Amino acid sequence: MTDRTRLALLLAPALLVLGGLFLTGLGLTLLRSFRYMPALGLTEPDLAAYAAILTAPGFLASLAFSLWVAAASTLIAAVLALAAALLLRQTFPGRAVISFLVQLNLTVPHIVGAIGILYLFSQSGSFARLAHAAGLITTPAEFPILTQDPYGIGIILLYVWKELPFITLILLANMQTLGEDHEAVARSLGATRWQAFRHVLLPLLMPSLLAASALVFAFAFGAYEVPLILGAHAPKALPVLAWQASTDTDLATRPEAMAMAVVIALIGCALLAVYGRMLAKGGAGAR
Repeated sequence: MTDRTRLALLLAPALLVLGGLFLTGLGLTLLRSFRYMPALGLTEPDLAAYAAILTAPGFLASLAFSLWVAAASTLIAAVLALAAALLLRQTFPGRAVISFLVQLNLTVPHIVGAIGILYLFSQSGSFARLAHAAGLITTPAEFPILTQDPYGIGIILLYVWKELPFITLILLANMQTLGEDHEAVARSLGATRWQAFRHVLLPLLMPSLLAASALVFAFAFGAYEVPLILGAHAPKALPVLAWQASTDTDLATRPEAMAMAVVIALIGCALLAVYGRMLAKGGAGAR
């Protein structure tokens, strides 16, 4: 028996349990999104729930808002994480302190961070009161609207703050695996520091960067707790709409909630497919 077979046998019970739970939940969600709920007298599946959410006022705005927040958060976090990884790759006084500060918020739950952002950056928060006490603004209400705003600034701030160390650690691990030999060869052949980074190091880091970014985007797009706390009344993030519909006392809204959950899942799967295709093209180009 090979080590791979032995490992597969050891993992099989856990994978069967987790796979069974996942497939059961997915199957029930799909059935309910097709309005198959015998307990409510719905025994003929149809697409009425999907038609209802797609034509509902504000659905497309919520979808666009969720995509905007996820894309902006991922892009900003990825750029800052790449810069942080390049900095922490070097040896300099205070590196350990900066590395500790970058990783510190990994242990902070998203909902705790969201409440912290609310207390700090809202118009009634600490920074608004400090600005008022310093005479920078006449009333706290003049403080810029950074939470519950239609652009999702507070949500983006939280996601960038939380996901930056996650991407940074992945890039640092990749850099340690790669070493500096590739860049040294490029520099010995006359490449500048920027050219060595742009044409040698960045392509080597791109698979890891894309993988981490895909995970961050999928999480930011599908999570509801942060937009629920920091988001505006309108437009609401799509996961917030799905959560509100699923917790409504009117059980007739459950199929629509399940339909929105399926839409969110399909967009996540599409993202993974795009990532896989980009990775395959990158591998083919490298060959």
